[in-house]
Amino acid sequence: MIVVAGEALIDLVPQGAGALAALTPALGGGPYNTAVALGRLGSPAAFCSRVSRDAFGEALLDRLRETGVEVSSVQRGDEPTTLAVATVGTDGSAAYSFYVEGTADRLFTAPEGLPAGARAVSFGTCSLVLEPGASAYEELMRTASARGVFTALDPNIRPGLIPDADAYRSRFMRWLPSVSLLKVSAEDAEWLGGSPREWLAAGPAAVVVTKGGDGLTVFTRGGGEYAVPGERVEVVDTIGAGDTVNAALLHRLAARDALSDEGLDSLGAEGWEDLLGFAARAAAITCSRAGAEPPYAHELEPRGA
Repeated sequence: MIVVAGEALIDLVPQGAGALAALTPALGGGPYNTAVALGRLGSPAAFCSRVSRDAFGEALLDRLRETGVEVSSVQRGDEPTTLAVATVGTDGSAAYSFYVEGTADRLFTAPEGLPAGARAVSFGTCSLVLEPGASAYEELMRTASARGVFTALDPNIRPGLIPDADAYRSRFMRWLPSVSLLKVSAEDAEWLGGSPREWLAAGPAAVVVTKGGDGLTVFTRGGGEYAVPGERVEVVDTIGAGDTVNAALLHRLAARDALSDEGLDSLGAEGWEDLLGFAARAAAITCSRAGAEPPYAHELEPRGA
């Protein structure tokens, strides 16, 4: 089982141009999208978070259940669901404004352990910024890693939520000894100010950098560097594309029985190109439709899912 730990929220997506365009609610949150994508790809998955008891929270959990994602580790609260107001650019890229004060997900507390059979756990986005939940997720990351569970991290930087950039960058570096696989976008990498080789020296076995339509590159601690081009597609928006990459990488690693540092080390050029190519195809499908709608396994079968 692959566990995804982090926030679930509601994206409010504009249905036209201008600041007063009508907003349509959509289920979202980086970790939430990753969990849904894993379920659609057919990986046994579980979600670990804190979700409101309001109508939005019920809708979030309903979709996870419908996708086959285990929700027994989800904590519940009477606080409202976090809202993220999206702004979609002419190129399909999305930016967000967040309404997070007093919301349910940021009050997450560290569980005693992960669900039975957990082989990997994935972290990222707002949940690692907003206290007090951020410290609880960090505790879970360190505990899981110490117990030998494969850990994946996608910081998915949201600058508007980070009051002290330097403090966050320092905290990020302290996470890396507990991380097996780090995935960052090129924009994240620029904001963080480091380099894949610096991050590899701090702990991860591999660092994947996504570059939108220009594809993906992986850097390995053995000195390898492998890249694949992006899949050409008519982009509707990029919401959920990076989350789909996270899920696709974990799904493919599980299929190869490579959810370990040693497993990552054993992948050569052919193995990494297979993983990255699969992730690129999955992300392209997500970009081809509105909102975070990752692909199902059968949509990738014609090219060797």
